Amino acid sequence: HTRMNDARAHARTHARTLPGRGGPQFQHRTRPDHAWPGCRACRVEKRTPLIVHVERVWARANSPNIPVREVYIIKPVTPMIESVDSFGNSLQRIRVPVGNFLIYTSTDVIVTDKVEVAPGNYFVEIQYLPNDILTYLLPSRYCESDRFGDLAREITFDSLPGYDQVSKINDWVRETIKYVPGTSEFPMSASEVHLRGYGVCRDLAQVAIALCRSISIPARLVVGYLYNLQPMDLHAWFEVYVGDKWYTFDPTQAELKGGRVIIAFGRDAADVSIFHQFGSGCLLNSMDVRVDLLDN
Repeated sequence: HTRMNDARAHARTHARTLPGRGGPQFQHRTRPDHAWPGCRACRVEKRTPLIVHVERVWARANSPNIPVREVYIIKPVTPMIESVDSFGNSLQRIRVPVGNFLIYTSTDVIVTDKVEVAPGNYFVEIQYLPNDILTYLLPSRYCESDRFGDLAREITFDSLPGYDQVSKINDWVRETIKYVPGTSEFPMSASEVHLRGYGVCRDLAQVAIALCRSISIPARLVVGYLYNLQPMDLHAWFEVYVGDKWYTFDPTQAELKGGRVIIAFGRDAADVSIFHQFGSGCLLNSMDVRVDLLDN
């Protein structure tokens, strides 16, 4: 069977950001003889296939992130097949051996210190959307957009089609769904979170995604790090396609902040989990991910 481990709120986040070419720079440092920052530790009872999905920061088309330096270490040394998934995310396939298993990553990456906003930017009619955007219009496992149309129209009835509708949705989610870190032990659907009325960052983002898609605005989930996030942890937000590009929104934050290190994009949490585990022989014991602003 398949077990999916998401970025749970109990995992601490360590990351770094420094003013560099065009924005802050993120870095991890290796401490090979100690409990490492920026690592995932597992206890493996029997050999288990893993697909590690969000471990590396890759340069990708139209991404605001510029990787400068990267370290990727697995202990014990294990053969690994690297590839890219259908969303452009880094993907590593590993068959982990019995015993303790550790993955450590360290990256310097330049990011933007401000998030672009575009009030009034126009809604793109479906027939004019690029082919690779169309998948972000459809209902998905955790974003049942086919159930949110009436609510989305109610929220956005007085907004211009496009960016302004998304702003209204983002504000509504922030004001209606309480952001409570550490309250989701496993992924919940947008419908479940809407009924419950609270959730973690991923939950709020997926409610907003479902609302946007229900009125034909392409939306996708983003997982990464946000500098100065309180409490510090891995973070999730969402992006929408209006005008001719993707724009960032974050219903957990009253003020939209820069300093975001993007690890993975996807339709919902099923596409951007920390790792996919096939079988029951591997248990994630600890995760330590740190983000800091570096000196020039």
